[in-house]
Amino acid sequence: MMGDMEYLKDMPIAVLGGGAVGKTCAADMKLAGREVRLFDMMPFAENTLANLDKTGILLDGVQRNLYCFERSGRAYLDLVSSDMEKVVKGAGLIVVAVPAFAHEPFFRELVPLLEDGQVVHIFTDNYGTLILRRLMREMGCTKKVIIGGWSSAPYGTRIETVGKFVFPHVGVKYRAITLRGASLPMSDIDAFMESSKYLPCIDAVTYGNGPEAGITVLDTGFANINPVIHVPATVLGVSTMENWGVIFGGYDKNSYSMYCHGLCPSICEVQYQFFEEEKALAKAIGVGTPEYAYESFFSRRSVLTQEYMGLDKDGKDNVVFPLDKPSDEGNTGPNSINHRYLTEDVPVGCKIYHDLGVQYDVPTPVIDSMITLAGAMHKKNFFETSRYNLAYLGIDHMSRTELLNYLNEGIYER
Repeated sequence: MMGDMEYLKDMPIAVLGGGAVGKTCAADMKLAGREVRLFDMMPFAENTLANLDKTGILLDGVQRNLYCFERSGRAYLDLVSSDMEKVVKGAGLIVVAVPAFAHEPFFRELVPLLEDGQVVHIFTDNYGTLILRRLMREMGCTKKVIIGGWSSAPYGTRIETVGKFVFPHVGVKYRAITLRGASLPMSDIDAFMESSKYLPCIDAVTYGNGPEAGITVLDTGFANINPVIHVPATVLGVSTMENWGVIFGGYDKNSYSMYCHGLCPSICEVQYQFFEEEKALAKAIGVGTPEYAYESFFSRRSVLTQEYMGLDKDGKDNVVFPLDKPSDEGNTGPNSINHRYLTEDVPVGCKIYHDLGVQYDVPTPVIDSMITLAGAMHKKNFFETSRYNLAYLGIDHMSRTELLNYLNEGIYER
């Protein structure tokens, strides 16, 4: 474990990923006064990075959070490039902000470029820490780097688009005031958490309720609220989504919001039972998971509200959006079943929960039903087609004791 992390204070920050989270992180940190470089991989970079050296990135939006932390403006980055070597070379902090299925190609390019002393932060982790460490072993990389991930992105954010045109503009709906993070191995956790103080994209967390250390990187997987919120609400609310702007006339199809229009008491009950299965998994394995009151699920933002508005002195949500009243608080989407709420959160998040249940003898019937129904909609069997399994994470052969030794101490049993 490294000691004082102040050496990161004046070092460049590399952001890998030119999507909404990557662009928002890059703009936010540049507006905070840091040297920031942004990378995206070809061929996506032709679209995602086009003209950013001339236009900069405009960051604005409501940025709702309990402490009213806000940072807006047009940020001109120090380097925008599809050459990862140029972006990563000499950087102290590396922010990975890409969807889960992009982790492996990004990591394969990153591993040979890693330098001693660098700290990698993955938003959202989604088991990326496990994949990166596996690839480092396979590719023979022995650089002394700290690797950790977070339960969520620092923001609810969207890029402005019209058709296929991507504007250099990100609108932040909310900023997290607390996030759950963990390092792999956990022997690096103090240094990882300390390094986050030099990462301005989570300043709303640092100066809010603060980051919370999870109990291993599996904890951050259980703390990722995307599967538990997105999947039941999308699968069980599919008729409203597909009829929006059709049978429910007078609406723009793109105005549909899973939160505002899809959630209802019965779906929220399924979300709660889904999370109870996650808690049982965490307990059986011996890792951590967040705690949510039953009542917190029955709101138009579900348990997400806690991430940016926090709890009161009695442990209840500071803000509740009642299910029996309309709300426009939620982000729009999804507009079809071909959306990451299903195409990522089912074959990644739900599938790993299922596989952990099989490995450690914990039944997951609600989670399994979501995988089955989403697969039926997509005319595929996600149990069979998803590459996300315990072997892909490098932990399929481990007993519970061996797994905990790896997660906590980095002792890898072959």
